[in-house]
Amino acid sequence: MPIRKLREFLDNHAVRYFVVSHSPAYTAQEIAAAAHVPGKELAKTVIVTIAGKMAMVVLPASRQLDFDLLRALTGTRDVELAGEKEFAGLFPECEIGAMPPFGNLYGMDVYVSEELEEDDEIAFNAGAHTELLRLSYETYKRLVHPKVAKLSLAVN
Repeated sequence: MPIRKLREFLDNHAVRYFVVSHSPAYTAQEIAAAAHVPGKELAKTVIVTIAGKMAMVVLPASRQLDFDLLRALTGTRDVELAGEKEFAGLFPECEIGAMPPFGNLYGMDVYVSEELEEDDEIAFNAGAHTELLRLSYETYKRLVHPKVAKLSLAVN
């Protein structure tokens, strides 16, 4: 099942969501293939530090983060990819790399790549490398209040 903290949050907000179980997969593209979800609808969570503070960037699995765009948006040059050791303790219910894009549950700012706004639904890791959660993008946006901007590049 999805992590308890996320499930309770969604249930308390009367959110309709679906759990998608799949064989173990670790990269965004592997997960999309294993769960039969188009790469543009699978939201991957990237943890960064912005001026020393942890934040989440949420992108379609088929895209990659453009650090220059994020730096311009946040107004600081101090933007870096966070290492797993830096953020592992922030998500105790999650397997490393399988944290859901709900930074609001962890006291983190959330930045969403504008391409996800094109999707009616999004799917994302639910704390394990064998489960996704699927819900309406509009519901996600209403619950998380992310900053939406152009943040990504096509993967070559």
